[in-house]
Amino acid sequence: MARPPSWPSDVQYITSPRYHASVSTAMRLFLSDGVRLPSHLAPPKPSNGTTNTVVRVRSISDASHPARGQFGLFAARKIPPKTHIIDYIGEVHCQDRLDSNYDLSLHRSQDGVSVGIDAGKMGNEARFVNDYRGIRCKPNAIFVEYRTAMGELRMSVRSSSDPIQKGDEILVSYGKSWWRFREDQRGR
Repeated sequence: MARPPSWPSDVQYITSPRYHASVSTAMRLFLSDGVRLPSHLAPPKPSNGTTNTVVRVRSISDASHPARGQFGLFAARKIPPKTHIIDYIGEVHCQDRLDSNYDLSLHRSQDGVSVGIDAGKMGNEARFVNDYRGIRCKPNAIFVEYRTAMGELRMSVRSSSDPIQKGDEILVSYGKSWWRFREDQRGR
């Protein structure tokens, strides 16, 4: 499988989730075909040999950008409001991964089991979505949990209530708790 241009050599490019051994059989069954949530249709698969026709990963060189010298996720074409952009793909796990900046919560069960998606070592283009703080006054995209047509629980990136223009960086809110945890870690 071809990696997108500008893809870091130390990160494995994947297009479907990988399940870590920490995910029990019962949890994997729930994640693969549990009770259906509202779903939305993913965009059509690219047919021109590229990995994704909606987004591009680009290096950030703007000196005022908080992620200068890193990468960001940008719209390759205009994206209408409330539209599926891309699924957040990585290693699905049931572990504490406090050292990963790419670990996203997917599900918390009633018995306290937390399921995350970690794109630190393997993932897709969505791993490069940045937080809006210091870039825009508000996010232009959101994380949305949904089930695919096959019943698999996924986390997607969707445009918010406004369109995203071609060339714009796709930005979400990581949430106050994400930033609070990072501040606590720096204070130690």
